[in-house]
Amino acid sequence: MKRKVFTKSIILLSMISFFTDVASEMLYPVIPIFLKSIGFSVFFIGILEGLAESIASFSKGYFGNLSDKIGKRVPFVRVGYVLSAISKPLMGLFPYIGTVFIARTLDRFGKGIRTSARDALLSDETTPEHKGKVFGFHRAMDTAGAVVGPVITLLLLNIYTIQFRELFIFSAIPGLVVILFCFILKEKKKVPTLNVSNKKTNFFIFVSYLIKAPLNYRQIVIPLLVFALINSSDFFLLLKLKEFGFSDNRVIFFYILFNLSYAVFSFPVGRIADRIGLKNVITFGLFIFSAVYILINVSGSLFWLAFIFLLYGLFSSSTEGMIKALITNIVPPGETATALGAYNALSSICVFLSSSITGLIWNFWGSTLALLFSGLVSLIIFFYFAIFLKLR
Repeated sequence: MKRKVFTKSIILLSMISFFTDVASEMLYPVIPIFLKSIGFSVFFIGILEGLAESIASFSKGYFGNLSDKIGKRVPFVRVGYVLSAISKPLMGLFPYIGTVFIARTLDRFGKGIRTSARDALLSDETTPEHKGKVFGFHRAMDTAGAVVGPVITLLLLNIYTIQFRELFIFSAIPGLVVILFCFILKEKKKVPTLNVSNKKTNFFIFVSYLIKAPLNYRQIVIPLLVFALINSSDFFLLLKLKEFGFSDNRVIFFYILFNLSYAVFSFPVGRIADRIGLKNVITFGLFIFSAVYILINVSGSLFWLAFIFLLYGLFSSSTEGMIKALITNIVPPGETATALGAYNALSSICVFLSSSITGLIWNFWGSTLALLFSGLVSLIIFFYFAIFLKLR
C-alpha cells in the first residue's frame, strides 16, 4: 500500500504554524513602537530581545535532545505553541514593563521548546524521498501566515484605527485556533529513543553533539554556521530600502512581497529537491543569497528592488526547510531532534552575532560594503557546497 505524503499530523503542524505566524507577524512591525510607548528605552528593548532570543537559542538544543531521550514529540509541540499563543495577548492585557518582559520571554521560550521536536515530527511522519515536499509544504504554510499577518495589521490600523494594545489582544483569535489544533495533534507512532547513557541533558548539549555527530552532519553544518554569521537580520535589507528613500508603507510592501515569494516557492522547490537532491537545492539557494546581497546595491528603482525581494524569497524557500530535511536524512532516527536542536541552537547564536557584525561594518563603512561582504562570503560557501562537499 502506497504511503500518503501528507499525513494528518503534517497537515495539522502546518496549520498550527500558519496561525502562529499570523499572530506573530500581526505584531512584528509594531512591537518596537509599542514597547517604547509603555516606557521601554531603545537600550532596554535591545536587552529584552537579546535575552528572549538567547533563551530560545539555548532551548532548541536542550529540548531537542530531551525529545529524543524520552521518545516523544507532541508534548513539546503543544507546550511550545500554547506558551507562544497565550503570551502575545498578555502583552496587550497587561501593558506594563514587568509583565511585557515576562510575556515576550515566554513567547521566545515557547519557540525554543517546540522547534526541534516539531521538525523531528515532520521527519518521523514521512520518508527520505518525500522530505523536500513535506518540509517545503510546512514552510509554505508557515510563511503564508507571515503574509496574512502584516496585511491584517495594515487593515486594522488604517481602516478600523485600533490602538496597538488592542492589536495584541486581537492576536488571541489565531492563538485560540493554534491551541485547538495542538490538542487534536496526537503521538501516533513510537519514536526511536536516543542511545546514550543516562547523563543529564544540559543547555549546552548542542556543543558536544556537534563534536561527536556523524561526519556528513559536520561537513554540512559547520559551513552553514559560517554562513549564519553573515546572514544578518532582514532588518538590514529593509533599512537599505529606507536609504533609497522609500516610505514606511512601501517598506512594508516589500516585506510582504518577500514573504509571498517565500510562501509561493516553498512547496515547488521542495518537490524539485526530492528529484534532484536536497544538497543541490541548498547550493542553489546560497548562490541566490549572494546575488541578492550584491545586486541590491545596483539600483534603487521600484521594479529592480521588487525583483530582488522576489529572489530573496526564493533563497529562503531553497534553504531553511531544505537544510532541516537534509539533516534528518543523514543522522540516525533516534538523534533527529538532537541534531536539529544542535543546528537550530548554534545557527540562532550565529545569526544573533551576524547582526552585530553587519551593524558594525554598516556603521563604519556604509551599507554597500556591509551587504557586499555578506554576499561575497556566501559565494565562498556556495563554491564549497557546489565543488567540495561530497556526502557519503
